[in-house]
Amino acid sequence: MLTADIEYYQPKSLNEAIDLFFQLKHVNKQPLYYSGGTEIITFRRLNLIQTGAIIDIKNIPECKIFELNDHFLITGASISLTYLEEKNFFPLLSKTSRGVADFTARNKITLGGNICGQIFYREAVLPFLLADSNVILAGYDGVKSLPIHMVFNQTLNLNEGQFLVQLQTEESYLSLPHYAIKKRQQWDTGYPLITIATLKKDGQLRIAFSGLCPFPFRSLEVEKELNNRQLPIDERIMNAIKYLPGPILNDVEGSKEYRLFVLRNTLKDIFRELEGE
Repeated sequence: MLTADIEYYQPKSLNEAIDLFFQLKHVNKQPLYYSGGTEIITFRRLNLIQTGAIIDIKNIPECKIFELNDHFLITGASISLTYLEEKNFFPLLSKTSRGVADFTARNKITLGGNICGQIFYREAVLPFLLADSNVILAGYDGVKSLPIHMVFNQTLNLNEGQFLVQLQTEESYLSLPHYAIKKRQQWDTGYPLITIATLKKDGQLRIAFSGLCPFPFRSLEVEKELNNRQLPIDERIMNAIKYLPGPILNDVEGSKEYRLFVLRNTLKDIFRELEGE
């Protein structure tokens, strides 16, 4: 629950939400956009987030869309992860999202909340990175459609007052061969060690990772090495590891060495599944 000292607003349009943000900022309310809200509530209780006003975007029509339209899948930022699973328009997205927390939590966690969150896993972004999706953002300078790789680099880079509205994915990506796997050291709904999502397009594997580094990522350099079929699988994996874009996590979920062990074996599983090796 939100505490009584936080003002709550529920705009009905993109423009109303943006106007509210800057009005509240002007009176030093430190406003935050709110979609699923689970992370905001948790971090507020721990005094890790300071805000005097919440702008709930869940009732903005553009944020609630989840449909195929003119050869694109339009996925609103306020769609819950369980709804994504139930509709299953994008099977790789469904499988990747299914491993986030437990079913009850996924009823509250939204796509936008997961992608824009502060917890570093943010697994739901992986399929969109692989599918070269477009990101729809709303802000002071209007609504923009941008390739995801222009605005997502370790995190979704938003300007002040800007928020995620939708992601748009070409229909051709939805039915490609794919594989999603989440490895945990503990129970079924504990934090993961590693999540890997894979699409196979034009005979090449596209691979994105979460939980390996302190941010989710897709690396073209890593993919190039993993797709070098002139080399044995073990050598391909060893070469790819050299191009990881950040330090490998070493925390209570698993040591760096254990994560590397899991990574190597999981990649071998993916090769067997999608390459028949």
